[in-house]
Amino acid sequence: MWTCTKCGRSFEHRNQSHYCGKAPQTIEEYIQAQTESVRPFLNRMRETVGAALPEAEERISWGMPTYWKRRNIIHFAANKNHIGLYPGEEAVAFFADRLKEYKTSKGAIQFPYSEPLPLELIETIAKWCYAENR
Repeated sequence: MWTCTKCGRSFEHRNQSHYCGKAPQTIEEYIQAQTESVRPFLNRMRETVGAALPEAEERISWGMPTYWKRRNIIHFAANKNHIGLYPGEEAVAFFADRLKEYKTSKGAIQFPYSEPLPLELIETIAKWCYAENR
C-alpha cells in the first residue's frame, strides 16, 4: 500500500496517478490540473482530436478527457512519461503497422513527451474510431 502525502488517500501501487481533492469536471480543468510541461501536449491532443471529431461532445469519462457521440469514441490522458491515447483494442490492432515505433497495449498507445506528437496519425485514428463506433 502507498499513501499520498498530499491528500492522505491510500493506493495499491506506489505513486499511483490520482487527483488530490475534487476531480476535474471538464477537459479544460483536467489540462489545467497537469504540470506546465505537459499542458502543451494535452492542448495539441485536444485540438487535434477535437478538429477530427467536430460533432463529438467533450467530457470527462473514466477520469480522462473523452470525445463522445452516443458512446465514448476516444480518450487521452497525461501520464508520467507519456501522453496516452485510448482508442480501443480494435483501433490499436487496425493501426498496428503505423504504431510500431510506439509502445502499445490492449487499447492504448503511448506517445512519449520526448518526441513530437504524430498529429496526422492521431487525427486518422480518431476519425477511424468515430466511423467504426457508429
